[in-house]
Amino acid sequence: MRTLLTFFVLLSIKLFGHLFYQIKVRWVGENQRFLDSTRMILLLNHTSLFEPIYLAVLPVSLIWKIAKFGVLPGADITMRRPVMGWFFRLVTPGTVSISRRLDKTWKDFLNRIDEKSIVLIAPEGRMKRSSGLDKSGQPMTVRGGIFDLINKFSDGYLLLAYSGGLHHIMRPEDKLPKLFKRVLLSLEMVD
Repeated sequence: MRTLLTFFVLLSIKLFGHLFYQIKVRWVGENQRFLDSTRMILLLNHTSLFEPIYLAVLPVSLIWKIAKFGVLPGADITMRRPVMGWFFRLVTPGTVSISRRLDKTWKDFLNRIDEKSIVLIAPEGRMKRSSGLDKSGQPMTVRGGIFDLINKFSDGYLLLAYSGGLHHIMRPEDKLPKLFKRVLLSLEMVD
């Protein structure tokens, strides 16, 4: 029952993205299609908590797998928010609150991953503000823990999703998103 509820929520987000945004997708590289053996989805250029609208570009079969086997690390700060924490726990069955350090919370997250899992992660570990820096004024970098994830999988594909940014729709400090905007997303499948 939980999987069906999650699936319908994810489909609703997909429909919302199609109805209210013009999402332009550009494929990078030779493999220009979604593959059934996708094991990990990495979102780069993490700029907003509104990024689930990118579900609009995923095929329904992949959304079903996410509903059934999705594992997502959520920043402890975000997971403590009443609405956002509840939402992220709803949209993936394996949402784990992490501290963004290589500590017990990271190990708990890694232990949730098994042979059927599909991992969804923003490997920068924090959001980019309009200035191009994080909220502490530091430049954005990809966290080293991404190597722990890659080592968890012996087969399958990695979907790199390069966000064109969502500051024009919803900045981290905004309460509500702006509708009917154009969204850019580049995708690349990596073996």
